[in-house]
Amino acid sequence: MKILFGIYQWCIACPIIIVATLLTAIGTLILAPFDKTYFGYYVPKWWARLWCWLLFVKVEVRGREKIDRNTSYIFVANHQGAYDIFSIYGFLGHNFRWMMRKGLTNIPLVGWACEAAGHIMVDHHNNTALKKTMTDAEKRLADGFSLVVFPEGRRTDTGKMGHFKSGAFKLAAEFNLPVVPITIDGSYQVMPRSTFNVTPGTIVLTMHEPIAPGSSQLDAKALAQKCYDIIHADLPKSMQ
Repeated sequence: MKILFGIYQWCIACPIIIVATLLTAIGTLILAPFDKTYFGYYVPKWWARLWCWLLFVKVEVRGREKIDRNTSYIFVANHQGAYDIFSIYGFLGHNFRWMMRKGLTNIPLVGWACEAAGHIMVDHHNNTALKKTMTDAEKRLADGFSLVVFPEGRRTDTGKMGHFKSGAFKLAAEFNLPVVPITIDGSYQVMPRSTFNVTPGTIVLTMHEPIAPGSSQLDAKALAQKCYDIIHADLPKSMQ
């Protein structure tokens, strides 16, 4: 069965995904400047769902009732694997923009489409670049979008959570926004950092109660630790 699925993944699913990715990127590049709300989120959302459907990855979302569609949030999640991106993009159900590394814009078409869609490119090289990141984030939030951040900065190598950086939490304090911790469970089993092969399975996204800005008088470091503890506690022991 594993061999048959491998043949299906590389010979059938992947060519479809490549074509869909190119079409989505080109469409976003051309159309997102005219309507970032629709072409910067809803079109890529269905692209992300295609990645899941074609490779038999089920995504279950818990706690969505805690989120107000008309409120901007900063969502922070642990980063188990590549399918974190597809599961959140496809199934979060809230118009958002990613905060991503500036280097990703070097990917032909896909990186350019991300810029056109209005995702926030984080560049840590100098103060001028960081200031631009903050300005771009402020503009997206003013437009009513939310932001999604992986505070670990990269996918885990072992499946266990890494240290949370405080950048996203400083942003939450700066713009007085509620922070929503999201626990991702199952993505490491579906596609860990060490392979390009997918194992069909279920990914669970658990949205926790939003932490209101200033509600507990936490500084960015303490807020990062609070979110870490919430997400960490909701993972199976083997993933903690």
